[in-house]
Amino acid sequence: MPTTDGVVDLRSDTVTRPGPDMRAAIAAAEVGDDVYGEDPTVRALEETVADRFGRQAALFVPTGTMANQIALRLTCPPASEVLLDADAHLVTYEGAAAALLSGIQTRTIVNPRGLLDPDQVEAQLRPITWHVVATRAVSVENTHNRGGGAVYPMPTLQRLRELTAARGVALHCDGARIWNAHVATGVPLQTYGELFDVISVCLSKGLGAPVGSLVICDADRYQEAREFRHRFGGAWRQAGILAAAGLYALRHHVDRLADDHDRAQRLARALAEAVPGVCDPAEVESNIVLLDLRPAGVTGAELEETARAEGVLVAGMGDDTVRLVTHLDVDDAGCARAIEVLTAALDKR
Repeated sequence: MPTTDGVVDLRSDTVTRPGPDMRAAIAAAEVGDDVYGEDPTVRALEETVADRFGRQAALFVPTGTMANQIALRLTCPPASEVLLDADAHLVTYEGAAAALLSGIQTRTIVNPRGLLDPDQVEAQLRPITWHVVATRAVSVENTHNRGGGAVYPMPTLQRLRELTAARGVALHCDGARIWNAHVATGVPLQTYGELFDVISVCLSKGLGAPVGSLVICDADRYQEAREFRHRFGGAWRQAGILAAAGLYALRHHVDRLADDHDRAQRLARALAEAVPGVCDPAEVESNIVLLDLRPAGVTGAELEETARAEGVLVAGMGDDTVRLVTHLDVDDAGCARAIEVLTAALDKR
C-alpha cells in the first residue's frame, strides 16, 4: 500500500498499516480463548511459522521485545549471562529487561556492523564454575538493525553453532528481520531454523502486520514459553484477530521484501552519488540505509527537520547518523520523492 497524504515515512518498517485485504482477513478471523489454547487462528499461525523454520513449535506473543525476553529466559537461568554484540537490540532498545525481569547479565563485544566474530566469542565464553558468571547463551541479530541491515554470512553462523554446541551454550537469534535475511541471501528459513536453539521473529516490521512476534523453539519448551509469556504480561484471549494478519503477511509479504531491498539500494546509490561518503551502497544488503552525515556537514536533527518540512520522515541515530528504512508503504514514487528531498538537504554545494 503506497504512502498516503504525501508523506514518505522512512523512519522504520514498523510504520506500515494493514491494507484492505489484510483488514478483510482480520475481520473474518475465527477466534477462541488463547489462554485456554482454543484460538484456531493462533494455532494455525504458530504451526505455520514452526513449519517454515522446520521446528516443532512456535509461540505467538504481542511484541518483539517480549519474544526476545522469553527466548533468553528459556536458555539462561537467573544469575547467568548472554554474550552478544554491543549494538544489539537486546541491549539497546529493550529497557534492560533481561536484568530486570529475569536476572540475566548481558556482556557485550564491539563488532563491525554488529556481526559477532566467532574467534572473539570463543575467547569470551565463560564456563560454569565457582565464582564466575557462566555464559549460557550467545545471541545474534539477523539482520542487524544498528548495523544497517547487515546479514550474517552463513559460514559465520555455522562456526558460532559449532563452538556454542561444543561448549554447551545455547545459540539465540533475534530474527526480527530474518525474513529480510532469507530474501536477501536465498538461505532457506529451515536452514536458519536448524542453526539456533531458539529464534524470535517479528511480523510487524517488513511483513507489515500491525502486531505480533513469535518464539520458535522445541516442543518440550513450548509450555514453559507460554508460562513466561503469562508472567511477562502477555497472556491474551481472542488473539486470532491479530494472528490472521500475521498469516496474511506470511502468505503475501515475504517474497515482496525484495522490492524493499531494491528501493534501499536505489536510495543508497543516489545519495552516495550526490554526496560521496554519505553511505556505501555495498553495505546495503537489505532494507536499511545508514547515512553518515559528516561528509554533508549537517546533523541528524537538521536533516530530520529539513526532510520533515518536505514530507519525508527519517530517523536520527545520533548527531552524525540517520537511518532510512524501506517497507511495504513506500512505493517507487515515494522512493523517488525521498531521493529528491534528501539529495537537496544533503548536497549543499
